[in-house]
Amino acid sequence: MSKILLFNPKSADAKHRIPNSILSIAASIEGKHDWVIVDGNCEADPLRKIESYLDTGNFRYLGFTVMPGPQLRQAIPIAKSIKERYPHTKMIWGGYFPSTQSETVLYSHYVDFVINGPGDHAFPALIDALENDKPFEFIKNLIYQATDGKIIKTPKEDLMEQDTLPPLPYDKLNEFYPISRLLGKTYLGEKTMAYHSSIGCPFTCSFCAVVPIFEARWKAKSAQAVYNDIKYIKDKWGATAVEFHDNNFFVSEKRTVEFANLIKPEKMSWWGMARIDTMDKFKDSSLAAIRESGCKCIFFGAESGNDHILEQLDKGGTQTGEQILTFAERLKKFDIIPEYSFVLGTPAPTTEQVQAQIDFEIDFIKKVKAVNPNAEIVIYTYSPVPTEGSELYKQVLASGFKYPQVLEDWISPAWENFDMRKNPLTPWLTPDMIDKIRNFETVLNGAYPTVTDIRLNSLKRRLIKAVAGLRYRTSIYNYPYEIKLLHKVWRYRQPEIQGF
Repeated sequence: MSKILLFNPKSADAKHRIPNSILSIAASIEGKHDWVIVDGNCEADPLRKIESYLDTGNFRYLGFTVMPGPQLRQAIPIAKSIKERYPHTKMIWGGYFPSTQSETVLYSHYVDFVINGPGDHAFPALIDALENDKPFEFIKNLIYQATDGKIIKTPKEDLMEQDTLPPLPYDKLNEFYPISRLLGKTYLGEKTMAYHSSIGCPFTCSFCAVVPIFEARWKAKSAQAVYNDIKYIKDKWGATAVEFHDNNFFVSEKRTVEFANLIKPEKMSWWGMARIDTMDKFKDSSLAAIRESGCKCIFFGAESGNDHILEQLDKGGTQTGEQILTFAERLKKFDIIPEYSFVLGTPAPTTEQVQAQIDFEIDFIKKVKAVNPNAEIVIYTYSPVPTEGSELYKQVLASGFKYPQVLEDWISPAWENFDMRKNPLTPWLTPDMIDKIRNFETVLNGAYPTVTDIRLNSLKRRLIKAVAGLRYRTSIYNYPYEIKLLHKVWRYRQPEIQGF
């Protein structure tokens, strides 16, 4: 029986974390097939490491997990090189990028199959079909190219009950990469672990890459199961903090509070992502329990303070600009830092309207900082997401915007920045608009340096705040070279790119 190689391409510089996505695939085949993991974050030369396995002749199947952005930079050239040198291998990609850009991926001719969404059932079923020369056409969550060149998408599978899935094979991962090396020093703690407690999200925001994959569905592990996993990592390898990488950790108030009560005695810090209109319905006692359990900071997609833009983005729910402000103020008394992300540069009929939207958001962000100076602000430039049927995506296509049709083009500098929502390449944004967004972001990050950058000491913070403060107060954002110089010299950490 052929063995399976699972590859986690590099996602960030000097940020080693437990590779949960690819480890869940390993869990799905544990005990059925022999497998190994290669982690691009931990290998100086991951291609050479992969080739050392393939040269044994025992490995036929390769599973890649691929997110947009940095992982593409490593995944594309390595996949191409492998297919050229080892044409007998079967290349299987999963993750947000291949799920939303499946045609471009498959037409590259070095990726054979795409897992469209969760692969807990699809991946082992596909391996069994290929290994035993059986049909795979009826396997759900699969995208592939038929012999006539047509791209075939099989039906989506219902989301699985997460507590029924096999446990992640942490101990076997430890044989390849010591878990202690995958617990990084962050703002949260000395040994921060990454963890997924749920999949999907019950909302349909038209700018979100999760929507086309999960289609407003959400399934979560029980609070007890989450606690058991975290407790295991803490006791065995010394984890002191948790980053929850769920798309929406706080969907259920009951589950969240139950987890908070379970984790509180462990004295661990933690962080997760939420919606403002969901958590604003939480009782004060729930918010207090969450903070007392060790939650320091929560990421919220504020997106816009303009109710019309929220409607354009199909934000759903009940969120409003006024609620964004009042909730930021509410969290102050619980000592929870709200990390608000805003999306600037959404499409509009005229250039003047686009500029007005940018100016409005800049002023609104300053209002947020006025009601809660500790609020973290993350600024993105709107990048289209292929959400079929959404009005916003129809506007995007009507503007003339197109994605790259050749897979290698995605790792050009311009499109790599697009993936990080820094250089949108969208027809409705002018260079001056992009400069204004970036310059304001620079001044804002100087006037209010992020608390999550543990390398900035108090002296550096006071200095950069003094340098940027006048610009911020007088709304002079052009040419902030002095702030950029300090950011460069001090290697300022931007949460939207580098995390904590």
